[in-house]
Amino acid sequence: MSEVLSIILGGGKGTRLFPLTKSRSKPAVPFGGKYRIIDIPLSNCMNADLKKVYILTQFNSASLHIHIAHAYSFDHFSKGFVEILAAEQTLEHSGWFEGTADAVRKNLAHFTTHKPDYYIILSGDQLYRMSLRDMLKAHKDSGADITIACTTVSRQEASQLGILKATGQNIITEFLEKPGPAKDISDFKAPDSMKKNKNSGDVFLASMGIYIFNAKTMDESLDNQFTDFGKEVIPDAINKLKVNAYPFDGYWEDIGTIKSFFDANLNLANIKPDFDVYDEDHPIYTRMYNLPPSKMNYSTMDQSVASEGCIITNASITSSIVGVRSIIESGASLNGVVCMGSDFYETELQKQANRDERIPNIGIGRGAIIKNAIIDKNARIGEGCRIGIDNLNRADGEYENYHIVDGIIVVPKNTVLYPGTVI
Repeated sequence: MSEVLSIILGGGKGTRLFPLTKSRSKPAVPFGGKYRIIDIPLSNCMNADLKKVYILTQFNSASLHIHIAHAYSFDHFSKGFVEILAAEQTLEHSGWFEGTADAVRKNLAHFTTHKPDYYIILSGDQLYRMSLRDMLKAHKDSGADITIACTTVSRQEASQLGILKATGQNIITEFLEKPGPAKDISDFKAPDSMKKNKNSGDVFLASMGIYIFNAKTMDESLDNQFTDFGKEVIPDAINKLKVNAYPFDGYWEDIGTIKSFFDANLNLANIKPDFDVYDEDHPIYTRMYNLPPSKMNYSTMDQSVASEGCIITNASITSSIVGVRSIIESGASLNGVVCMGSDFYETELQKQANRDERIPNIGIGRGAIIKNAIIDKNARIGEGCRIGIDNLNRADGEYENYHIVDGIIVVPKNTVLYPGTVI
């Protein structure tokens, strides 16, 4: 689809995902053992044959650049590309991106050279599988200037999302950004024709942050000082243009917070996960690691996922995600853990140096017991560590070498927990 240009928004600081975003951008956060968050919207593009993609970012983009360079390379004949556009100083613009619309506006010069007929705007922190080809067809058939993908949500969920009011013909007449729990939004109830379940009671249409703009409409919509699509561009367009809703009835989850990220990861290990990565017709693409298969020595794994290159010895793993190159030693126990693995294997010389310096090897040490935690990459969990097990008074906050967010213990990247540490 050469007439379509896809733009993935991933430029925020990712403060809700901190400390996972301490040294990387939000789209580069590891997900599901072997993927990165950016692989989700990119795979939706690839599966729809949308192979002209820009990713807009401005914070900690080095690891994202590395991942994209290793994972997404097209042949010279397809004219496809995946490129990152970080915030830059030019003669026209000297500051950071001020919002989603501002990020697109400041890069229009890069986009218009492709002469697209349509722009597809995607969010960089959502988990879903959608046929963008079907959405584009619906947009063309409707004659709309803008189409917004939407899903039905409860009143409680609606508080923190952009809510749409639409007619039975899918025409959007009003937009309300994050109304909060106190505001009366009873007149925003979804039409029966858009409900997934006609008997589901009061539900509301939430914007998924996925938009299709006609190219001319995009140029006109950004010919102003608006900085944000949801707060400014879309409400203004509804008053002037034909803006349609595209109802989506599949699984969709915003994974922009530690809690939602943690839950979405662990759900992948369920017998019937809400998001199925085993769909061969709509694969999730990522970097080719060329790692050996994982090796389990006298271990027990129950409703868990182990990625490539792991060595797990005499361990018990339940309802957990084990990332690439994870080394889990004898007697370790993981229950409800997202372990992101490692970027490299340590050599015997490096392990000897670790012993000399009295620091643990990368991975999960002997007899370590971990529950309800996220262990970021290259962490060194020493022998006999106890994380989330003992009956301690744990309050959300930042501590010396770990964080607690929504009751979930997060051990940041490259952290060293010495033997016997109790959290």
